[in-house]
Amino acid sequence: MPPTPPPFPVSRSRRLRRTPVLRQLVRETGVEAADLVAPLFVKEGIDQPVPIGAMPGHSQHPVETLRKEAAELAAAGVRSLLLFGIPVAKDATGTQAWDPDGIVQQALRALAADFGDDMVLVADLCLCEYTDHGHCGALTQDGQVANDATLELYRRTAVAQAQAGATVIAPSGMMDGQVAAIREALDTAGFEQTPILAYAAKFASSLYGPFREAAEGAPRFGDRTGYQMDPANGDEALREAAIDAAEGADLLMVKPALAYLDVLWRIKQDLGLPTAAYHVSGEYAMVKAAAERGWIDGDRVMLEVLTSIKRAGADLIVTYFAKDAARLL
Repeated sequence: MPPTPPPFPVSRSRRLRRTPVLRQLVRETGVEAADLVAPLFVKEGIDQPVPIGAMPGHSQHPVETLRKEAAELAAAGVRSLLLFGIPVAKDATGTQAWDPDGIVQQALRALAADFGDDMVLVADLCLCEYTDHGHCGALTQDGQVANDATLELYRRTAVAQAQAGATVIAPSGMMDGQVAAIREALDTAGFEQTPILAYAAKFASSLYGPFREAAEGAPRFGDRTGYQMDPANGDEALREAAIDAAEGADLLMVKPALAYLDVLWRIKQDLGLPTAAYHVSGEYAMVKAAAERGWIDGDRVMLEVLTSIKRAGADLIVTYFAKDAARLL
């Protein structure tokens, strides 16, 4: 006869939780420094870093200190950067976004010279930092974003960024048809091998506040709810992501991350493309603020948050914690 099992058997899972080494041995999800993408801000007209008040540990950089920051990230094991530019001059159509001597193009050339193929340089493609009205494209006479006119500006910007050394182009403006337009422009200009990371599901979130201070791109009137996604809509996010995939996106992004882990999971499961999540400025600032007040263990919460994003399906994570996390991984 088989032995009678004890009335309260020891959980097999609990046996494997007994020591740190055992827990690590059977851990299902791991985050590595190579999974992280560090967002950086480069600003024209400054010669020293300018700290970003709402994002402790981050600054707007001139090109030279941006290079130093990138070198420190590389030394910590972070091999991917996402660049945002802040020009001195802004106008109605954001012409500095595609100027060969625009601030992001300057930064891309410098970083490409420093790192070559050892660093993935992701160029954010949007116009909100470059327009004097703060919206993500050209405007009609009644103040609405003109979708098709904006696509032409995105084409120009994508080619300028690729020519300057961008490894990946990341359109974030949420214009209809933006991936197809950018893919066509890149291919025509001889950049068929340049991938597109589409902000496929970018929600009209309240968690972008600190970023708007960092990028100096808040709308001067109205908001972006007409072209960014309604936070209540998950099925719509799947449709938007599927359209971007069909138009030629190589990677798909969900933004923000934590409040949209269900969307991240569904996109990864349904479409199967490499999938990113953007752990945004507000999510970063909340952890930092609570840690500064002693309410939480900031390092443990940081790693728990990043692990949850990876577990939900992210292949890569854009996060302002990139340097801090890499040093602990």
